[in-house]
Amino acid sequence: MIDMDSRLRVARGFGKSETDASIEVFKTLKERGHPDMPPPTVSNGWGGIDDAMVEVYGKIPEYSGRGRPPTHKQAQPGWQYMQIVKQKDEHGRFLGTDIRVIYGDETEVRVLFGESTAYIERTHLTMRHFNSRLTRKSLAFSKELNMHKAAAAWEDLYYNLGRPHKSLRINVADDLKQRWMLRTPAMTAGLTDHIWTVKELLTTKPLPNGNT
Repeated sequence: MIDMDSRLRVARGFGKSETDASIEVFKTLKERGHPDMPPPTVSNGWGGIDDAMVEVYGKIPEYSGRGRPPTHKQAQPGWQYMQIVKQKDEHGRFLGTDIRVIYGDETEVRVLFGESTAYIERTHLTMRHFNSRLTRKSLAFSKELNMHKAAAAWEDLYYNLGRPHKSLRINVADDLKQRWMLRTPAMTAGLTDHIWTVKELLTTKPLPNGNT
């Protein structure tokens, strides 16, 4: 999962289904600053994310005193989740997108997220470029889950801290030698003040409280 403003990858999950992987993601987010409700979320049309939200953040309704007590968790007020589903014809040609607001006020959610799959598609492409284990129809797949998780962790680490993004650069108005200041997602999110080298990534040890 990435933050739309800073492009920071904030959580990842692994599982046999998208629901299982999404549950891991929302559990991580719950521990890292979203304890009460899931953050506003937009995804493609694959299912499972709404079920994961309910599993991690949902609550069982209070018993009214009549009939059987409720046992299933339900979504809560204030959630915002939208799916952008690409529509294709029988030949696989792109026709357009179908906007599905799963949770929240439809007008507010549409304004918040817009109606583009650019962030989702760009993120998937970047992941496959960085990590050959995610490339489709390739022999570079992971034979062991632990090795797959390690490769994904290293990719996220470099993406967040070591790779500047052109879309995040800012103009330097009073420097004649340098027109742009390059920034990584972690710099944009205020987590660091410089682009990390590979040596820093490999030798810096985080402290238990999350500081370095």
